[in-house]
Amino acid sequence: MLDTTSFAILPSEKSNPKETMHDIFSIMSYEWDGKILTGNLSKGVFTLYFINDRTMRFICNLFGEVDISKSIAVIQEDSFMEGSLTETEDFLKLYFGLNEVILLKEKFSIIVKQKGQIVFQTSYPTVSYSSKKHIYFSINKPPKAPIYGLGEKTGFLDKNGAKISNWNTDVFAPHNKDTIELYQTIPFMMIHELTKTIGIFFDNTYRTEFDMQTYWDKLTIMAEGGQIDSYIIIAENIKEVVMAYTDLTGKTPIPPKWALGYHQSRYSYMTQSEVEDLVQKFKKYQIPVDSIFLDIHYMDGYRVFTFDEDRFPKYGDLIKNLKEQQIDIVPIVDPGVKKDFDYWVYREGVENEYFSKYFDGTIYHGEVWPGVSAFPDFLNQKVQKWWGGLHRFYTDLGIRGIWNDMNEPSVFNETKTMDLDVMHNQDGKKITHREGHNLYGLYMSKATYDGLKSNLSNCRPFVLTRAGYAGIQRFAAVWTGDNRSYWEHLEMSLPMIMNMGLSGVSFAGADVGGFSSDTTPELLIRWTQVGAFLPYFRNHSVQDSIYQEPWAFGKDTLQSVKKYIELRYRFLPYIYTLFYEGEKTGLPVVRPLVMEYPNDPETFQCSDEFLLGSQILIAPIVRPGKTRRSVYFPEGTWYNFWTDEKIAGGQYYLIHADLNTLPLFIKEGTILPLGTPVKNTKEKQDIELFVYLSDDKEITGYLYEDDGISFNYRNQEYKITTFRMEEDYQVISESQGRYTKGSSVISTKIIGR
Repeated sequence: MLDTTSFAILPSEKSNPKETMHDIFSIMSYEWDGKILTGNLSKGVFTLYFINDRTMRFICNLFGEVDISKSIAVIQEDSFMEGSLTETEDFLKLYFGLNEVILLKEKFSIIVKQKGQIVFQTSYPTVSYSSKKHIYFSINKPPKAPIYGLGEKTGFLDKNGAKISNWNTDVFAPHNKDTIELYQTIPFMMIHELTKTIGIFFDNTYRTEFDMQTYWDKLTIMAEGGQIDSYIIIAENIKEVVMAYTDLTGKTPIPPKWALGYHQSRYSYMTQSEVEDLVQKFKKYQIPVDSIFLDIHYMDGYRVFTFDEDRFPKYGDLIKNLKEQQIDIVPIVDPGVKKDFDYWVYREGVENEYFSKYFDGTIYHGEVWPGVSAFPDFLNQKVQKWWGGLHRFYTDLGIRGIWNDMNEPSVFNETKTMDLDVMHNQDGKKITHREGHNLYGLYMSKATYDGLKSNLSNCRPFVLTRAGYAGIQRFAAVWTGDNRSYWEHLEMSLPMIMNMGLSGVSFAGADVGGFSSDTTPELLIRWTQVGAFLPYFRNHSVQDSIYQEPWAFGKDTLQSVKKYIELRYRFLPYIYTLFYEGEKTGLPVVRPLVMEYPNDPETFQCSDEFLLGSQILIAPIVRPGKTRRSVYFPEGTWYNFWTDEKIAGGQYYLIHADLNTLPLFIKEGTILPLGTPVKNTKEKQDIELFVYLSDDKEITGYLYEDDGISFNYRNQEYKITTFRMEEDYQVISESQGRYTKGSSVISTKIIGR
């Protein structure tokens, strides 16, 4: 406990010994085949090529041969642009389309030019290594340029000036600016300037560190092992970078529509009767809900793929009855498998060598919720298939969604995870946990997703994960883990989720009300207002905290919370359309203002406002007792959603918002499709169009629809309706696609006449 007192900063005369650094000086030789440049450095080897006009891949291995194969993060097909090469005494010069690449032979550096202007440049020493064989990659950066991305990190939107490391970690202690390592590792960042944006994906699964603090004019990326494997994306703006990055790592598939409704959770609803009572209260108060979560207490001794029949004596009937009421049950499934030879899952894992082992073949055991447990080696495809098949236990009951937790993996020991010398069998390639740790949650989510997809006939799975790596968006939604009922955590969730979206992970959210500590009526209201407009919307709280269901604080709080849950369902047609757009383009559902307004410096540091798509601006109240806040409106005219008041953009306004009001604004020229009130996503909605006039912009909107559950939309069984307002104020619609059960437009309201 002394580390939480001043004892932690006892004065010391000792200085930390510095590692000896070794710089790589020069190119010794090279080979060029018309597409790929390979070369020998004064130490190590490198490979450089362009995938397309935007994306260059640079790989350098200082201790072995270059491995050009792709990690699980990258799904883009191998592609090599043709180029040309010239050589002088001092440098190599390559041309790939619009890109001119200069490699300095001495003081090895890489410069990329477009139209004669430098758009990317490494900083000497471009590559180096330490006495611990940590590798370093250095890149020039403008001192004041904002840096975005890096996934799930605390602090403000702009990460310039920070030092951020990546090692998936279970952190229950209160998250704050200094909580650098959380549950996700996404080593992707972008440097934004007025005229260009550069994306850097450093595809290395060891512990990494992005140092944007030590030097004002460069950033250094360190990895504790492996090779430098970097994808450099050169684009005009943030949107283009995100689209190129998600071309590389995959896009978020359209979720089942029920996954976008309101979800209610607690650690834990302890018994079957408590779950039944919970559902009855949703019905009593007529609050929409799509899913109830079961935390670890539903299991028999915390054994995954079991139910405790004392607590849940008729669990099959419970799931069936809730399904008939259009409510999905989502149980938690952790990776730890209890060491118990009478437990069939453990026995199968041992007999078939499915668990993670030391080099000598001994199974690794660590303590988690069930006690001493073994951990599946998810990096092995055979194990993935086995684990996925185990989920038939759930799918045969009618369950369509799974919640993966503790999958960093978390272990109850001083290191918080497996021993680093545990080995993983990555389909024949043996790697240590030092290399595989950050991949564990991604592979578990993949196994879960693939298992559900196989077990459910033509049904989109829903997987929610705490841990992951780049590419996790292909398999799971992500929530920001064990937050607290702090106003600061409400505020911090906004840039976290925006940076997740900029890092390819569009389907993300935070526990509404806060997971740990005790929420208050005011905080629950304000957090529900925000959650209603985030991609993932779940209320979740810890055992021994006060309950925070919508009715927990009396009538007034209930009415306000219910209002915003209902509003979520009104906006679902628009939100669902954004998920369709995201699967096609890779653009996130929730966006920082700078994504849509990249040339407006006022948006660069804006962490407490966000855009839902491109047309809706949300500026939440994130401080207690406040009913006014400053809101920045980008260029154009905006409409107050509640009052229809017009607001001229390009300036700040002081906006009033009482406790029941979320500051919410619609961009001029928008035709917004809102759904009629429903109690869950399975009910059919009609559409009401809200038309926000503009004096000089085309007035348009569109609506995407499908059956909400199957993969048939990938065979054109969808309906896309485009709306356009004519000069006589008539709205014209045109539809395409083969889905025939779309919603009816029952009313049109014109705002701004």
